Amino acid sequence: MDREALWETEYSDENESAESVLRLVAEKADIGKRADSFISERSELTRSAAVRLIEGGNARLEDGKLSKNYKMREGDVLLLELPEPEPSDAQPENIPLDIVYEDSDIIVVNKPEGMVVHPAPGNASGTLVNALLYHCADGLSGIGGVVRPGIVHRIDKDTGGLLVVAKNDEAHLFLAEEIKYHRVERIYHAIVRGNFKEDSGTVNAPIGRHPIDRKKMAVIRSDEYKSREAITHWRVLERFGQFTHIECRLETGRTHQIRVHMASIGHSLVGDTVYGGGGSPFEARHKALINGQCLFASRLMLTHPRSREKMEFEAPLPNNFEKLLSILRADCE
Repeated sequence: MDREALWETEYSDENESAESVLRLVAEKADIGKRADSFISERSELTRSAAVRLIEGGNARLEDGKLSKNYKMREGDVLLLELPEPEPSDAQPENIPLDIVYEDSDIIVVNKPEGMVVHPAPGNASGTLVNALLYHCADGLSGIGGVVRPGIVHRIDKDTGGLLVVAKNDEAHLFLAEEIKYHRVERIYHAIVRGNFKEDSGTVNAPIGRHPIDRKKMAVIRSDEYKSREAITHWRVLERFGQFTHIECRLETGRTHQIRVHMASIGHSLVGDTVYGGGGSPFEARHKALINGQCLFASRLMLTHPRSREKMEFEAPLPNNFEKLLSILRADCE
């Protein structure tokens, strides 16, 4: 796709407001996909939102009308007219934010562990979105909908670290495409169970919804269940006998990817009771320091959506993470 031609702007003399038109070009890998699925995959819109755009005449083929059941052909060009975002259901809350960087297009925050990214049943307040709405005074992209304004990617509630948030739709779609084509680099630190034979490696295993427990994800290699490509590169930083401090670089960004991949090769994360079982005596002794899985998003490298400048951000490991490492080092002496 011609990235410089991705966005066009049409101006209305009547109200002097700008309406963004997204131009999507179908590639060979998109042949046969339903139009609503294609739009969802390429724009970060949900399928239901894509259907609403199609039915409302806001999504069309460059050379004609479009239906949600239309099967994509290579070279098809879709034009999406993105409506003004709906008012958010989430309420602004004056929650302190650790802001690493901010300008008119993006904001990079260091999310604390224990904070949910966006409202959901059982977590209607106290989320990152609530805090962002207060800080940015509604100056967030609307593509994520009323529940996820500005949210381009997520990290788990109990995982802390760096997140980039879009403050307008142009920035959102640019960053979403960068993530889709693996041009945003995300590096995590983790403490895992067990020792590795090698110093580095790659887990390339598709991830999908667990066929029995729908709240969990799993490595799925069967055509019977839906899964998506998932690739995690890992590197040993320190060895502690029964535990290892590693660095993980995401090539893809699936739900619970690092947790699922590490568990699949026998190295579940310390503190991860969902994918790691009952834990260990060490974890029981130091449970006051373990608030969920020991995972932290430490580095983020991206291209700025407006300036095209390469940017790199880094956050220090949380105090409890550093204390666990100190204890493990002392135990090995």
